[in-house]
Amino acid sequence: MKVGFIGLGTMGSNAAKNIIRAGFETCVFDLRHEAAADHVAMGATWVGSPGEMISRVDCVVSMVFGPPHLDAVLNGPEGLLRGDCRGKIWIDMTTSSPRFMRELIKPFVDAGGRPVDAPVTGSVDAAIRGDMPMFVGGADADVEAARPVIEAMGELRKVGRYGNGYVAKLVNNQLWKVHAAAIGEAMVCAKKAGLEPDVWWNVMKGGAADSFVMQHDVPSIFAGHYDPSFPLKLCLKDLGLIKELLDDTGTRSDLLDACHARFREAAERYGPDAGEMTVCKVVEDDAGIELRVNGDWVAPWLVTHQAAE
Repeated sequence: MKVGFIGLGTMGSNAAKNIIRAGFETCVFDLRHEAAADHVAMGATWVGSPGEMISRVDCVVSMVFGPPHLDAVLNGPEGLLRGDCRGKIWIDMTTSSPRFMRELIKPFVDAGGRPVDAPVTGSVDAAIRGDMPMFVGGADADVEAARPVIEAMGELRKVGRYGNGYVAKLVNNQLWKVHAAAIGEAMVCAKKAGLEPDVWWNVMKGGAADSFVMQHDVPSIFAGHYDPSFPLKLCLKDLGLIKELLDDTGTRSDLLDACHARFREAAERYGPDAGEMTVCKVVEDDAGIELRVNGDWVAPWLVTHQAAE
């Protein structure tokens, strides 16, 4: 199977490297040609557009910023629809709107394409290792055809029809972001009441308060970098899409709205490129305390793939 990859950002770049490592003949495209340097060095081929790519491969994988960028990937002057889509698989891993994507995908299907949505969860270290959980939606035959490529990047978790992957990703991120915002309040309160952050963290893990955020993201607060590998501008994009889904389904969003406001406040204070966990720094700064803990906190983006160790 020949594979093409569109979007070589922080997560996409590492996912594409794992496809190359798995032995697929791979070509790559990004708006920044220089983003492909490592992939070309690993044996991938650069192509000049999505339309050129889909005419040369059996499967295209995309991971871009959001809905407008996916529209450009498909419908742009050199988009996928300008190439030969017949029988081709399109695996999209972008966090996007299920309503938007189910509408957007119709001309691709009409052109003979086979769409699979597979948004990911985890962090950049999971993308580096190749063990990202992936919420995969689509026709069973299409998902099975895409399975070897998906499993080169992570763990396939089937969620039903096309578009359900986007739903799963959004409600996943809803819980993630609410917990990220709440952890800042809990940590600051605990420290002000006399419970040191490292002690608090060790006793919280494994109990009712545990989560991926507790296990994985709290060390970025201790280290003081707040994980810039996932910036606030991405958090705000995701929160906007989550709010859209809640509104579309007529679901109350009180907690999400409060969380969204806290993330907007963090972006206003520290800038849109600051790390996601600066949502907790807002509470730290207002309380006049710091939550630093000495330790060997390995930053997620410094994790290495076992092939590079």
